Amino acid sequence: MKNKTFYVTLLPFTALFCLLPLVLDDYKLHVVIVSLFYAMMASSWNLIAGYTGQVSFAHAAFAGIGAYTSGILAVKAGVNPWIGIGIGVVAAAVLGLAVGVLCLRMGGIYLSLTTLGFSEILHIIITNEYEFTRGTMGLQVPGLITHYSKSAYLYIFIAATVITLVVIYRLIHSNIGLNFRAVQNDERAASSLGVNVIGVRVLAFTVSSALAGLAGGLYGHYLLLITPEIPSLNQQFLVLSMTVIGGLGSFVGPIVGAFVLEVLSEYIRAYGEYHVLVFGLVALGMARFFPKGLTGLVQQYKTRQTHVMGEA
Repeated sequence: MKNKTFYVTLLPFTALFCLLPLVLDDYKLHVVIVSLFYAMMASSWNLIAGYTGQVSFAHAAFAGIGAYTSGILAVKAGVNPWIGIGIGVVAAAVLGLAVGVLCLRMGGIYLSLTTLGFSEILHIIITNEYEFTRGTMGLQVPGLITHYSKSAYLYIFIAATVITLVVIYRLIHSNIGLNFRAVQNDERAASSLGVNVIGVRVLAFTVSSALAGLAGGLYGHYLLLITPEIPSLNQQFLVLSMTVIGGLGSFVGPIVGAFVLEVLSEYIRAYGEYHVLVFGLVALGMARFFPKGLTGLVQQYKTRQTHVMGEA
């Protein structure tokens, strides 16, 4: 997708989303807002997993760092939530840089295990600490706007999602993005050509962490309550499922996966405890029969149609 095509495609979709408050009620707007949050999370996780081939299980933890940093600053120090979110993004980026420098030399399964341990340690600390995080009760935080409005939050999340997608798009379509691909395909060959393999991985990890911190901060102030659920492994595996089902390594795939799974989860929630089982079966079925995700399936269909038209 060329730069011009990307922006020409992005603008009408953005305008369409901005019109949604005219036709949707508050509940459906809430579903769209949560979907946008997951689109930000899945797209930023795809930056590290889909473009450099490094599987991290700490992405939800970085969202939690962004959320709790902003929330604690707002509650304990009276910091404006917008400024708090900015500080939360920086905190997530700095911690992402530190974890990346320590872990990315190992790569592969060692990176996955290390980030899994980091995520669990952070979750345990947040859950058992009470003075600052309020433990499992959750931290009540102020909103981003004076008068709570789903429509206003929708516009905020649309703006944040557009910023996230533009940052990721420009990054993966630059020389740095070429280095991402080179490291993913063959890191030894990339290194022999002068690519700083560790530096490339750390950069992707840091940017990915910062974007997760942004998503987490906005999400916490939207809910007005920050709980240990945000940096939990449940959230991490949900983001992973959205990316894989939508299409790992595809720019559009994580966005599609986020909306499809969030809407699907709302529909099957009516089946009570069985909705988790149904959700897992759908995810397993997609992973088994369509490894390139929904976007790969659409691409495959288009290719088949092109061959049919060529033969006709």
